Amino acid sequence: MTIDKGPRDDRWYFSIMAPNTKGDKFAWLDPTSIYINGDAFHDLLDDLCAEINPDEVDVVAGLDAMGFVLASGIATRIGCGFLPIRKAGKLCVDTDSAAMTNYSGQTQSMEMRYPAYAPGTRVLLVDQWVETGGTMHGAVQLVEQQGGIVAGMVAVVMEDNENTAEYRKKYKCVTAIQQNTKWQDQANAQYLESFKTYKPEMAFPK
Repeated sequence: MTIDKGPRDDRWYFSIMAPNTKGDKFAWLDPTSIYINGDAFHDLLDDLCAEINPDEVDVVAGLDAMGFVLASGIATRIGCGFLPIRKAGKLCVDTDSAAMTNYSGQTQSMEMRYPAYAPGTRVLLVDQWVETGGTMHGAVQLVEQQGGIVAGMVAVVMEDNENTAEYRKKYKCVTAIQQNTKWQDQANAQYLESFKTYKPEMAFPK
């Protein structure tokens, strides 16, 4: 199937993101179809990295689990290393831990290897989708516990709410879905108009 990209600055790849088909225990949307399609993934990384200054970042941290995909891609593009921030019990080395509440309201612990870097290291935090900000809050705690500096936050989208408003005030936040656009309005409503015409084969690799 040929994808109509439309205007390059219209972030055409949003329209191939998949709606949730499994119920309330899962996120309402799945961006992984962007990663499957080479054109979409590369254009997404182009758009995100265009707003990141590599001279202001020492390491890129990806949040478990889908944040690993974006973070590793960004780290490669800007010439930095990649640091995984994981759910508790996954790392086989000494760790720091921090509690957080995820988008479904469950309290979990996140962990990062200890030590991961020297004090003063500038850490760019990357996640796939920031809904309530709980997971990102846990990541901020971990970075600061080891004396790191949060260099900014990156995501496909940050939904608009009190928590994310505070992030935008305090940190440089880079998102593919930008504020004050139709896509942001739809993300805040947790329903994309493109769902009406979505078909899985739209994202199939060529």
